[in-house]
Amino acid sequence: MEDLKGMGYLPHQATPRPRPLKLAFIMLATASYCLAMMLYYLFWSSSHSHTGTTLPINAQAIVAQCRALHLIPGPPDNFHSRRESDRFVPGTKPTLIRNASIWTGLENGNEVVYGDIFLDGGLIKEVGSVDASKYADRELVVLDAEGAWVSPGIVDLHSHLGVDSAPALNGASDTNSLKGLVLPWLRSLDGLNTHDDAYRLTVSGGVTTANVLPGSADAIGGQAFVVKLRPTAERSTSAMLLEPPFSLNGTHVDANQRPRWRQMKHACGENPSRVYSGTRMDTQWAFRQAYNTARILKEKQDAYCEKALAGQWTGLGDFPEDLQWEALVDVLRGRVKVHNHCYEAVDFDGMVRLTNEFKFSIAAFHHAHEAYLVPELIKKTYGHPPAVAIFATSARYKREAFRGSEFAPRILADNGLDVVMKSDHPVLNSRHLVYEAQQAHYFGLPANLALASVTSTPARIMGQDHRIGRIIEGFDADVVVWDSHPLNLGAAPKQVFIDGIAQFEDPHVSTKPKSLQRVPTAPNWEKEIADAIKYEGLPPLEPKTTKGKAVVFRNVGSIYLKDSVGVKEVFVAESKGGIVVVEEGQITCSGSCPQALLRADAIHLDLEGGSISPGLTTYGSPLGLTHISGEPSTSDGPVFDPLNGPVPSIIDGTLIKAADGLVFTSRDAYLGYRSGVTSAVVAPMARGFLSGLSTAFSTGAAHKLVDGAILQEVAAVHVAVSMSSRVSVSTQIAALRQLLLGGGKGEVQTYFGDVADGKIPLVVNAESADVIASLITLKKEIEAASGKSVRLTIAGASEVHLLAKEIGEAGVGVIVQQRPFPAYWEAKRILPGPPLTASSAIAELVKYNVTVGIMVEEQDRVRNTRFDAAWAALESSGVVGKADALALASTNLEILLGVGERDDHLVATRGSAFEGKVVAIMSARSKSVHLV
Repeated sequence: MEDLKGMGYLPHQATPRPRPLKLAFIMLATASYCLAMMLYYLFWSSSHSHTGTTLPINAQAIVAQCRALHLIPGPPDNFHSRRESDRFVPGTKPTLIRNASIWTGLENGNEVVYGDIFLDGGLIKEVGSVDASKYADRELVVLDAEGAWVSPGIVDLHSHLGVDSAPALNGASDTNSLKGLVLPWLRSLDGLNTHDDAYRLTVSGGVTTANVLPGSADAIGGQAFVVKLRPTAERSTSAMLLEPPFSLNGTHVDANQRPRWRQMKHACGENPSRVYSGTRMDTQWAFRQAYNTARILKEKQDAYCEKALAGQWTGLGDFPEDLQWEALVDVLRGRVKVHNHCYEAVDFDGMVRLTNEFKFSIAAFHHAHEAYLVPELIKKTYGHPPAVAIFATSARYKREAFRGSEFAPRILADNGLDVVMKSDHPVLNSRHLVYEAQQAHYFGLPANLALASVTSTPARIMGQDHRIGRIIEGFDADVVVWDSHPLNLGAAPKQVFIDGIAQFEDPHVSTKPKSLQRVPTAPNWEKEIADAIKYEGLPPLEPKTTKGKAVVFRNVGSIYLKDSVGVKEVFVAESKGGIVVVEEGQITCSGSCPQALLRADAIHLDLEGGSISPGLTTYGSPLGLTHISGEPSTSDGPVFDPLNGPVPSIIDGTLIKAADGLVFTSRDAYLGYRSGVTSAVVAPMARGFLSGLSTAFSTGAAHKLVDGAILQEVAAVHVAVSMSSRVSVSTQIAALRQLLLGGGKGEVQTYFGDVADGKIPLVVNAESADVIASLITLKKEIEAASGKSVRLTIAGASEVHLLAKEIGEAGVGVIVQQRPFPAYWEAKRILPGPPLTASSAIAELVKYNVTVGIMVEEQDRVRNTRFDAAWAALESSGVVGKADALALASTNLEILLGVGERDDHLVATRGSAFEGKVVAIMSARSKSVHLV
């Protein structure tokens, strides 16, 4: 009876009498309902010939559901009349950004508005000239941009943020399921980790939205979800979602409202074939079988609805549904954005045929390293040409990526295809997604399309261009205020707004030259672009010599040369550029050299204010030991590790020499050479404690027997001490101690004895500050025993800034990555630099007089070493100068890695030494000048 009492139905309880006006309203509503049902019944009985049919009680709902199958996803018609965002956080103060250079994304990315932006209710309310007096009664936050560039928030179309988490721990990766080739029912949302360290780092790069995809181990890996990257009060994964399907979490579905876009991951080629030990034929059959299953279900639904809409209710039954396949049926209905991991022409062809067989479209081909070679094939995809989501320069890491070209973005754009730059985080750190756009622009993609490739274009491809990707009144208040033009190298946010909320309470800003506020000018690559197409991605890269001719460089803006301690700027042009004459690979005149201009027998090159500087050195990747890192048959292979298993007796006591396994003429080596990286130091590839002896070699040499190919056969002894090893850190340190105190036998004993005597450097790969501290203590212990100074270099060193003072006092050198990332627990405590911290690890170490070098872990990124060096200087607020930056990747590395035979190459760049185009490489040792 308690249940009834609250409803006023007990016999003794008097029911209130309705007032006359209320009674009239109730009667009118009842009459309207009855009239509507009568008309509904009359409509069906009069418009269909099936008399005597009994309407099911849910007939109206069935009709609405069937009609809704033909609705195209998109925002409600009244979406842009909204007064505040559905993601607005109550209490958020309105913000006025004043005096900004605003890249709106309009006019094909060419519109720039100089003025103000008013953010309120989680929306962009005004763009242009904003009268602040209108908001005098509001608690307004005012940010004076002082002319700085403002762009829409960066949008990452392809990320595994939150499902492939940092730091990588057991149970922290939910990227791939291995339960079958076809899994359209899985959802990345169900594995989205809210505690991923990468969220805040990614936001600090200006990224505000990411499409979180399942991995590529499966042909159909599952459904993806678009998320905003700001932390929410709810702290849940669902609270991060941007326009999820209405059906998510039991949300009521209004059959009369257009559905929201869904996202799904497909993959073809090597990845699913390798994981499931199959072939491309197996994967393609899995696709066809899956789509045929979805097609049959769709046809059953269509047949059902045809009868329902015709009033044929007898025996109709229930609407055909299958929870496992409903998402793939939605693909066939054109309601899902399909993101297809696909590299090669053979795979594009298979997918294009599949789309035309089953009549569905693809939103974007991702990775797509050969797409630029087959644009007309891409355009044959059913429905519309897919966008192409690619890396800027990352390529050649496996067979599928071998023909990848840095000119692909430009070529694809020239063929009318949408270009998107993406991170594939954590493959590339998504914090630096705008760097991909910068590189694409450098290699020829027009500036408007380059910036659009990480803002408006990905927003449109994922079906969110009604609210993100551009700066328009009524769009989400996701904007980035930059410290320089976002296409300039090293550009970093001064502030990031997501849903109108400032993401940094006290952001740190690095001081940069005013010249970086201008849109950068890209070099001329027309010949290289034509060659990329002509040679199907494999143009000749071998250096071409001048055959003894003198070379005269005109309009030289600056000259940097090595001295006894580093790199020094020895010439700076004042008003008119200088002249440099090079004969047999060495400078014979610099400055005015008036007679040089009259030399008809010389080759004359105009550097247009560019530079001549030392060739750079690279360390950290397997460059020189492999052609394709993902193909064992092209590599030297890993060494045996004595702490992780038995070493064959035939090599017991031997230290492996990298020089014995060198491979020359790899495309990455030649590309590095043509980009000014003229030498490399490489240690044997190791998976554990003991690596072996590194060697220094020339990246431009044709083979080992060429004079100057090997600069120094043995450079340093290399080991690694890691918390990720199969044996304890204490065991590794103990082993190192024994070796340095005379343990081991044969070459092992000899070379570690040389380390203890200070004759050769010991290079230890170590990330953790705790491990580094133990190594410093060990260094002191060995020095006390031997009376000699140990030359210790720490490489990797993600947490080394925590010991900068101690490192400096101990005389230890450090080789770091310029852009650190907390991939593992032992590398968790990075110093990320602006806007999160005032200083970077490199700048912090330089303050304590530590000799610092830059390392590159992936060989396809060796070619960008100049960019890394420049970036280190740009974010240091003057602590690292231009000459210092060049030393980070040349003389400092030679010192730290024990290279006594210095690389003598000089590099001529048209434009700056860091971002210009390399046009010539000189060597006095080989008496040559190579034209690039």
